[in-house]
Amino acid sequence: MFGTQKSQRRRIARQRLVRFGAVVLSLLAVSAVAANGLDEELERLNAEIASHSERVFALEQKVLHPANTRLAVFLTLQSRDALDLDSVELFVNGQPVASHLYSDRERASLERGGIQQLFTGNLENGEHELKTVITARSADDDFVRRESTHRFRKRPGVLRLQMSLEARAPDYEPRISFMEWE
Repeated sequence: MFGTQKSQRRRIARQRLVRFGAVVLSLLAVSAVAANGLDEELERLNAEIASHSERVFALEQKVLHPANTRLAVFLTLQSRDALDLDSVELFVNGQPVASHLYSDRERASLERGGIQQLFTGNLENGEHELKTVITARSADDDFVRRESTHRFRKRPGVLRLQMSLEARAPDYEPRISFMEWE
């Protein structure tokens, strides 16, 4: 009698252990399937979010910068070695819209023929005034500050203005000219 009670307890303990193991294995299998399902759901949601972000960005560009009211102003240097550009300020209808201080790297880029986009914004159709203030050091080491205004008519569509800076020898006086791009 003493031996049967121990073996019966062992059998019951083994059966409990086997049942517990089966429950654990089934839970692991269910969680693995659920994890795979969650991974797939996360990938689908990430793709949806990316798609929505693209649409929101496109709408934002359309609302903030509609093509029929857009004005873009670009800067170029005509006399590449005559001016050491320090800063440019831009005003549209008396309101400041852009200001830029130049680093050595940016100056070098402009001197190599680069074009800088100074401003992009919206402007209603009609008559407007663009004013620019430049500060620079000329080739004869004089520090100069020049203001220039340009009156223009904005029509429906995109208007692109090129602002060119030049300073010719012997006086190296900076001159600012404007040209509309087609």
